[in-house]
Amino acid sequence: AFHILTSLLFPEQNCTPVEEACIASPDGGVPEVDAIKLDAVTFYTRMLAVPARRDVDDPTVQRGEALFHTVGCVGCHRVALQTGASPEAPALAAQRIHPYTDLLLHDMGPDLADQRPDFAADGREWRTPPLWGIGLVQTVNRHMLFLHDGRARGFAEAILWHGGEGEVSREAFRHLSRDDRAALVRFLESL
Repeated sequence: AFHILTSLLFPEQNCTPVEEACIASPDGGVPEVDAIKLDAVTFYTRMLAVPARRDVDDPTVQRGEALFHTVGCVGCHRVALQTGASPEAPALAAQRIHPYTDLLLHDMGPDLADQRPDFAADGREWRTPPLWGIGLVQTVNRHMLFLHDGRARGFAEAILWHGGEGEVSREAFRHLSRDDRAALVRFLESL
């Protein structure tokens, strides 16, 4: 159980009646995070840089990057996007970034469907997650569990769970040679 900090955006705790530990947790006042602290944390996270890619000159990584394109991963995991206007942070405006996402919803098929609508997404749709920094998941989080529920134990399993709009790319990955699959995974590790 955990305690959600209240702020001007979320002024009330969201403990359910059965979450006794949440209900019993200490209260830091209302709001617990004042506007100045919230603005400072927002500024910090907005300005925090994405981890740099690693091993970009490694021939295996380069081959894996080419295969990422060949099997069609870039259809949803777009390599580059351009940021829009940012009056609050002009330095972030009109920047070419490499998040490896299109930030759109995609039907990922029945095997990933949880039948739980979330805002505009129905129970089969998922927003393409950015892949930048994904190669550091093991270092930062000390696990290699992927997808919305952690069912995939590594990059290859995550790819193999793709269905629906990702099925063609999954099958292309599945039919690669062992060395080519390893190269594509090595590319993901470089992100």
